[in-house]
Amino acid sequence: MGLLTIGAFARAARLTPKALRLYDGLGLLRPAAVDPESGYRFYESDQLEQARLIAQLRGIGMPLAEVGTVCRLSPAAAAEVVGAYWRQVTAATATRERMATALVNNLSGRATTMSKTNPTLVVHYAARCDIGAVRDSNQDAVHASDRLLAVADGAGGPAGAAASVAAIDALKQLELADMPAAELLTMLASAVTEADRTVRKAATGDQQPLTTLTAILCSGSQLALVHIGDSRAYLLRGGELFQFTQDHTYVQSLIDQGKLAPHELASHPQRALLVRALGAGNHQVEADLALRTALAGDRYLLCSDGLSSVVDRNALRAVLGAAPDPEQAAQQLVEHAYAQGAPDNIACVVADMVAV
Repeated sequence: MGLLTIGAFARAARLTPKALRLYDGLGLLRPAAVDPESGYRFYESDQLEQARLIAQLRGIGMPLAEVGTVCRLSPAAAAEVVGAYWRQVTAATATRERMATALVNNLSGRATTMSKTNPTLVVHYAARCDIGAVRDSNQDAVHASDRLLAVADGAGGPAGAAASVAAIDALKQLELADMPAAELLTMLASAVTEADRTVRKAATGDQQPLTTLTAILCSGSQLALVHIGDSRAYLLRGGELFQFTQDHTYVQSLIDQGKLAPHELASHPQRALLVRALGAGNHQVEADLALRTALAGDRYLLCSDGLSSVVDRNALRAVLGAAPDPEQAAQQLVEHAYAQGAPDNIACVVADMVAV
């Protein structure tokens, strides 16, 4: 079959010529040929498969930047990325649905009646911070209370331990603040900026300490998340485990660009190289911030890479799903890390959202 005109190709792919021109401009789907006189685009029939894949990915709402990543992956790796994306969409949609319901109830005057049947949530928590089997010092830090859950992993020389503690200390002031949920993210962002300044000031000579930080600030059922680095936050809900932080590492950036398959991450020699951390770089820190709604029965895990890099996702889900309380869950997770050699410090916080 010869070249197809943009109109014929669009009909065969169930796309519009406008969409094809957009995908060309973004480098997602280049035409096979372009008429030098008219600029008219032509496509080969074997490009239809990629065009239909793009259409399907856009059909589920995937952003164009992520579509480009998926199109460069092998089918198996692409399936993994699409599955992870859809789990995030499902969780986010459920959260928005609950927020919309609460808003409707509030605006319609039903909020007072509903509050009598909706339970209050309290946080039951446990924290562990172990040196591991190989390191001679512990640069991880943890904190857990009914308002604040936090994990930090310091690096950059002996001052790394002080950096992780300083990062968490900067957030502790928020435990005492009585603030509406709408202000949680603003307060967190200010505290992280202050933590970044503190870590930068600790530089001595040619050593600049730095630290990751992953924390949740609780206000009723509203949870504000701040994340920078490669510590992680997970949610176990309905038997499914969701990772809702993105590692700020060089290797993760390669995966996002389609230059590395997800299964190659664990064996990559630069898997621990950070691209974002408190105290790193010459510019103001850029942290991820998000507001989530907790449900009774949710179990959250915050951990440093000393746990997540050696205990795989299936094992994390199994422990979090079976342990009867946060204390036993945290203990069993640390034991799993030691069973895998525990080459790094291990920090974790497990928290349950309990209805009262």
